[in-house]
Amino acid sequence: MAAPRVEVDGGIMEGGGQILRVSTALSCLLGLPLRVQKIRAGRSTPGLRPQHLSGLEMIRDLCDGQLEGAEIGSTEIMFTPEKIKGGIHTADTKTAGSVCLLMQVSMPCVLFAASPSELRLKGGTNAEMAPQIDYTAMVFKPIVEKFGFTFNCDIKMRGYYPKGGGEVIVRMSPVKQLNPINLTDRGSVTKIYGRAFVAGVLPFKVAKDMAAAAVRCIRKEIRDLYVNIQPVQEPKDQAFGNGNGIIIIAETSTGCLFAGSSLGKRGVNADRVGIEAAEMLLSNLRHGGAVDEYLQDQLIIFMALATGISKIKTGPVTLHTQTAIHFAEQLAKAKFTVKKSEDEEDASKDTYIIECQGIGMTNPNL
Repeated sequence: MAAPRVEVDGGIMEGGGQILRVSTALSCLLGLPLRVQKIRAGRSTPGLRPQHLSGLEMIRDLCDGQLEGAEIGSTEIMFTPEKIKGGIHTADTKTAGSVCLLMQVSMPCVLFAASPSELRLKGGTNAEMAPQIDYTAMVFKPIVEKFGFTFNCDIKMRGYYPKGGGEVIVRMSPVKQLNPINLTDRGSVTKIYGRAFVAGVLPFKVAKDMAAAAVRCIRKEIRDLYVNIQPVQEPKDQAFGNGNGIIIIAETSTGCLFAGSSLGKRGVNADRVGIEAAEMLLSNLRHGGAVDEYLQDQLIIFMALATGISKIKTGPVTLHTQTAIHFAEQLAKAKFTVKKSEDEEDASKDTYIIECQGIGMTNPNL
């Protein structure tokens, strides 16, 4: 007898693509047939956009599932998952839609596949409203690997707004189960480093200006650390189109990682881009959490699937995180609690502990 279809309201809370990513990944992992309605209902262009569609099609192919209603602009889909399999899986947004968001939806699934997987993801590597690929490689990867798996992320070609054209290949092997994590001890900042890049026709001076402005901004607040931001000209054969941006990372004595990043836009001067990234990093260092605001929501699905109790200390809990928790509870029946940190040094700060009793998902294929 088939499991009853789970109904998901795609218009609540964050109300965007994230609901789709979390719910379809969990549906695929748990074998729950799914109906998602009101997809991106409140957005300026409601319904599925190319990057959401390619993510859905990829999940469907990962498990030989069935997908109905999946077309651009559609606000309702039905998904019926089958068995997750390894092998080579390709997703192409054909736009500057983010490859990092494609990775977010597919990675939890292939961890529980029968054999190793290779994900070939095409689209934007450094796109607005999504993690930059540098963030994924430099911050997300080392932290998420604490759950007890490893993956390899090979950036073949960088792609920027509006054309995309980037390609990233992710390789990973399945695991039996995920370990819980504890990220509550922030430690002290020991180094700050980053990269400021230009690609295509943009002059190298733009990269140097972004880096210099960012360093000056950080210096005002953190004086005793060397800040090493490398200006980079992306090689012609490894970047499609024109773009510029910067990512800055702070590493702590306990191995926590925080980032600030920004992308150049037409008519925005280079200094402004550098300063924006520096200010984002500094605000992530002020809240006392052990993860930055962009890592919070990305860890939720892994915490939900892990065996045992995971804890992370964060700054203010974002709407994306609240949304991920809501659907992890609804679909996976994981138990989350979010409470204000009781540590004395956090008393004056907006610091929270997110705790999760994971469901202890085990890979039936191993």
